[in-house]
Amino acid sequence: MHINEQIRDREVRLIGANGEQLGIMSVKEAQKMANESHLDLVKVAPQAKPPVCRIMDYGKYKYERSKKEREARKNQKIISIKEVRLSPKIEEHDLNVKKRNTEKFLLKGDKVKVSIRFRGREMNHTDLGREIMERFARDLEELAVIEKQPKLEGKNMIMIIAPKQTIQSRR
Repeated sequence: MHINEQIRDREVRLIGANGEQLGIMSVKEAQKMANESHLDLVKVAPQAKPPVCRIMDYGKYKYERSKKEREARKNQKIISIKEVRLSPKIEEHDLNVKKRNTEKFLLKGDKVKVSIRFRGREMNHTDLGREIMERFARDLEELAVIEKQPKLEGKNMIMIIAPKQTIQSRR
């Protein structure tokens, strides 16, 4: 954004400090008017013909803009993706431990990536892995929805589940 002496155009369309149109004039006249009101001349629309400039307090404008950006960042909800790894030969107790951990992640509002790595001959029994994942998702269905169905990617089968309240709040 160009301000004051950085503006090199011959003519500009000027907008006053209160938002009123002051018409097309030379940059020198516009700069003079800005100096008389102890404000800055700021080019707000450089692509227009002629470019549009506005008389404003540039320092105050920058401060207000950074304040809005900080507020927007503060209100942002950061959703992280946690990972839970299972195996095709997982025992019942181990599966329950993984479910409890997944429930904690979902209650915090995080998405969970559930993955199963197949090694060696286990690749011939990917259907067992799919069954484990479907059962895992079924057991968590009151807390979560499947965002990405189980899919085999190389030697890994991956499924992503998201907490129910974040899906409902998006709609």
